[in-house]
Amino acid sequence: MPLLLAVTILWAFSFSLIGEFLAGHVDSYFAVLTRVVLAGVIFLPWLLRFPIAPRFALQLMAIGAVQLGLMYVFYYQSFLLLSVPEVLIFTIFTPLYVTLLHDALEGHFHPHYLLSALLAIAGAAIMRWNSISDHFWLGFFVVQGANLCFASGQVFYKRWIAHWPHSQPPAQHRIFGWFYVGALMVVLPLWWLFGKPLYPSTSVQWGVLVWLGVVASGIGYFAWNLGATRVSSGQLAIMNNALIPAGLLVNLLLWNRDTDVLRLLLGGGLIVVALLWTSRTRPQYQP
Repeated sequence: MPLLLAVTILWAFSFSLIGEFLAGHVDSYFAVLTRVVLAGVIFLPWLLRFPIAPRFALQLMAIGAVQLGLMYVFYYQSFLLLSVPEVLIFTIFTPLYVTLLHDALEGHFHPHYLLSALLAIAGAAIMRWNSISDHFWLGFFVVQGANLCFASGQVFYKRWIAHWPHSQPPAQHRIFGWFYVGALMVVLPLWWLFGKPLYPSTSVQWGVLVWLGVVASGIGYFAWNLGATRVSSGQLAIMNNALIPAGLLVNLLLWNRDTDVLRLLLGGGLIVVALLWTSRTRPQYQP
């Protein structure tokens, strides 16, 4: 849980940095490509020094391609169909997908995990609900594609480590570079096909991109997936929505955006209650 909390705080700052310095100023595909490349470079020394069996490398590449690469395909397309508030609203279903997918794969069903995930969704909805446009159904399903990719990547990585065929899986930092190789296989052709010549023009924009690539994407995704292997699926589901109040709070304190503080407190309170309930009621089996 400490790792997930730390990454939640880390990514909370990332939302504001992207919105303030990159959105509308730097091509989104180039920004994503830069983040993936920089993140992969961090793990390149271990990737070269500690080779693993090709089938394990391909499996981890597939997880990275889905959780990071394919997720962005849906995510950026959704902004062509929906307003930003609508995209944010529709991402609140991620913890539900985490819970149901993991229980389905493991052959277990924990109703309190489902109920706690729904409670977290209610909390996030309180904070982010806004008016919905008349034409949003296609956008809704596109966002759900992004949610499913992010949720399934977490679940498959957690399950992949838990079901390692040998007695002890290798140190995860030695193999995680393959995650970014898989993401690169998706992001690179997308940038080549759809990217625009809109590159960073200031040192601040480059600095934000480097920070996002090295810290948010490199350390952040590794720490998040590592943390996912150390908690129950119910706790993992709830932490997926903890990013919403954290991001709002950072934006409120640093950039003084118009934020309904009462809704922030009410929604955040529901998420905390859901997390505490899941922690107290989790079974001996650690899904």
